[in-house]
Amino acid sequence: MSTYFLEMRNISKSFPGVQALKNVTFCARKGEIHGLVGENGAGKTTLMNILGGVLQPDSGEIFIDGQKVVIRNPHEAQQLGIAFIHQEPTLFPFLSIARNIFISNLPTNGRGRIDFAVLYKRSSELLKLVGLDKDPRTLVKDLTLAEKQMVEIAKALSFESKIFVLDEPTSPLTDKEVEDLFRIIRDLKARGETIIYISHRLNEIFEICDTVTVMRDGEVVDTMPVSQTNRFELIRKMVGRELSMMFPKRKNTGKTRVVLEVQGLTKEPYFRNVSFSLREGEILGIFGLVGAGRSEVARTIVGDYKRDGGRIFLDGKEVVFTHPKEAIAHGVGFLTEDRRGEGLAPEMEVYKNITMAMFWHKLRDGIIRLDLKRERKVAEEYIKELRIVTPSIYHLAKNLSGGNQQKVVVAKWLCTTPRVLIMDEPTRGIDVGAKAEIYHIVSDLADQGMGIIFISSEIEEILGISDRILVMYEGEITAEIPREEATQERVMYYATGGEKVHAE
Repeated sequence: MSTYFLEMRNISKSFPGVQALKNVTFCARKGEIHGLVGENGAGKTTLMNILGGVLQPDSGEIFIDGQKVVIRNPHEAQQLGIAFIHQEPTLFPFLSIARNIFISNLPTNGRGRIDFAVLYKRSSELLKLVGLDKDPRTLVKDLTLAEKQMVEIAKALSFESKIFVLDEPTSPLTDKEVEDLFRIIRDLKARGETIIYISHRLNEIFEICDTVTVMRDGEVVDTMPVSQTNRFELIRKMVGRELSMMFPKRKNTGKTRVVLEVQGLTKEPYFRNVSFSLREGEILGIFGLVGAGRSEVARTIVGDYKRDGGRIFLDGKEVVFTHPKEAIAHGVGFLTEDRRGEGLAPEMEVYKNITMAMFWHKLRDGIIRLDLKRERKVAEEYIKELRIVTPSIYHLAKNLSGGNQQKVVVAKWLCTTPRVLIMDEPTRGIDVGAKAEIYHIVSDLADQGMGIIFISSEIEEILGISDRILVMYEGEITAEIPREEATQERVMYYATGGEKVHAE
């Protein structure tokens, strides 16, 4: 008898012009947390969509608890005890927690009406299992993102699910919420459930997983116990090459000329009295834990938030931006942390996304028209320069991998020829190979003289890319550290409330 609870054997799947999966075998045991990693486009999502009944394989077999199964649709997957927990919960916001948990299986009384006493009792029991102390009558819209994920897990438990697939579940969560989620995952493991954990955050793989499978180009490269590998080996297997240089060596670390100066900037309750300067050709990193005020500083600089106090100087001249379009006009670009919600128009073509921040016009017969020829040419130039992988400029942005979507957003801001580019979490949700490409793009832009503010919650990233690091805690700058003096311990000391020190 097989030692595996889930077996996906020799799975192949092709789409027009693309072999997405090539004879993939993926197996997981009961009571195991099994990590699944790989670059965007490696085949992880396609494999899990087959397990979830969203896609049908061209060939291969699936076994659950030793029994061969055919999963024709998501409903059949659910009946077989397979549950998916996505990074963006799929709940009904204006229904109660209880109704969401039992949405397709509401308990009824003898008259065919909802038995609310049973509904709330069962919901309370499930909420207790996942550690969510909420009244089951609470509307889902009033929950935090982490609480919504707990409701999703409670919903999965209501179906007596035995296989839980968690796809990038921690991307939008705070450190405390991640701890709570990991506690629930460990509880599920203790109950004997099988957990498949998909993440680009390799530190999480080593913290929570027992086994890890690496995929690349539609194939399984290796499966191994987490205790028998390390971060560098995983990265090498994921990208198919050594990544001894994730971060490029900088040709220069900024000139003496200041392009942006911020004095006493304040926006209550987010931050107060923030002062710093950015030099030409410099990458200025801003690090802080969730709630430190980093993103709010960026949005206030570009005029998305109205400041309560302080002054901003661009090339030595004071500026007051009341809208981001004014910042763009002055050569200040802002790449937001919400790529899909604010950075992209997913339903539009790639070329339109690239040129949307800077429309190309020319005058014909006294009428201003959109210069489509120029627009497409510019898009093609940036696609080539940034090595954006897309079938054509007319491909919809939503169909690109996360890394290529992010490069499209970078291209969009380069179209505006900025002097200053503010990048908020520019590598969030993309794989290690795409991250390395973004780092090289950022370094090249700085070498060309652009001043870059690089905001990140990944300390390794901040240490690797920045020429200088500002550390924030509870809305204040607690330290300014040159690259050569920055260590993980020192940065974290100030990010957790260490005394305010400025190192020149």
